[in-house]
Amino acid sequence: MSIPANEAKYAQNLLEVENLKMHFPVKGGFFRKQIGAVKAVDGVSFFIKKGETLGLVGESGCGKSTTGRSILRLLKPTEGKLTFDGDDITEVTGRRLREIRKELQMIFQDPYASLNPMQMVGDIVAEPIKNYYNNRSKKELRSEVMDLLNKVGLPEDAYYKYAHEFSGGQRQRIGIARALALRPKLIIADEPVSALDVSVQSQVLNLLNELQDEFDLTYLFIAHDLSVVKHMSDRIGVMYLGNLVEIADKHSIYDDPLHPYTQALISAVPDVDSYGKKKERIVLEGDVPSPENPPTGCPFHTRCPKAMESCSSIKPQLKEVKPGQHVACLLYENEGLTN
Repeated sequence: MSIPANEAKYAQNLLEVENLKMHFPVKGGFFRKQIGAVKAVDGVSFFIKKGETLGLVGESGCGKSTTGRSILRLLKPTEGKLTFDGDDITEVTGRRLREIRKELQMIFQDPYASLNPMQMVGDIVAEPIKNYYNNRSKKELRSEVMDLLNKVGLPEDAYYKYAHEFSGGQRQRIGIARALALRPKLIIADEPVSALDVSVQSQVLNLLNELQDEFDLTYLFIAHDLSVVKHMSDRIGVMYLGNLVEIADKHSIYDDPLHPYTQALISAVPDVDSYGKKKERIVLEGDVPSPENPPTGCPFHTRCPKAMESCSSIKPQLKEVKPGQHVACLLYENEGLTN
C-alpha cells in the first residue's frame, strides 16, 4: 500500500511513511526456530505536513506505539519506507542515524519510568545537549536548560532537584523539556497524558499546543482517548490490528466517520447530538484477534456489524472516498474520487 499520489505531492510533507511493517518473530521448538510472527504493524502509510499534528488512535495493542518507535528507528522496520524531511531514513545507521535523531524526539507515556531517578533535573535536560554539542560551556549549558525549564512552566530551583520530588504532571514537563533540548522538527508524543490525573491533562495539552507554535513543531500524537486526540490534532488516523483503516481531518472523522470501526469508536465518545439526545452506541462483539494470527481479508471483518462475504477474503486498501478522507473498507469499493 502506497501513499496516495495527491497526498505525496505536497512539498511541505515533513514525514512520509509508506507500507510500514513491523513483524516480531515468534520462535519455538527445540532449536528455537521461527514458527510465526506477531504482525504489530502490517502495511501502514501516511504523511505528516510540517507544523501539523497527526493523531493516531485505536485500541490497546493496535500498533500505534510500535509505529512511533519504528519511525524513530528505535525499531528497525521489517518492511516499508520512511522519508523524513526529504531524506530516506529507512536503512540509515551509525553516525547518519545519530544526526537524524536530533530532529526526531519522543515524549514517553510514563513520566515516572522515563526519567533517571539518579540524575538531577538539570542533568536530565542537559544530557542530550551535551551528547551532541560538547563545546558548550557550563554557564551556557546551565542558561539553556534554565530557559527550557522556564518554557515548560517549572521553577528555577527544579534544576537541582530529582524527579521523585515532583508530581506526575511536573515530571511530564521535565520530559517535554528534554525532548525540546535539541530543537527537533518532529516530536512523537506517545500517550503523553494517559498516566496523569484528569485535572492535570489539560494543562499539559495546552502547554504542548503553545510549544508547537513557539518552536514550529510537528507532532505525531498517539493516544486512545478520542476527546484528547480531537483537541490536539489537525488530522486523525485510526488503526486496527496493525492496519490504518481511516485517515481524515478531525472534523470529518468526528462528524462523518466512514469505516465501521471508526463509527464504533466515535459512538463511544460521551456527547449529545443537536437535539440533546445521546448518540446511539455501537457495541462491537467479540475480541480483537491476535496479531500473531490475524484474520484473512479485512482485519476487522470478524467484529464488523456490516461485514459482507467478500470481506473474509479481500483485504481493502486505503481509498479516497471524500476529499482528504481515506478509508480501507469494501463498502466503498465502487465509490470515491478518481486520482
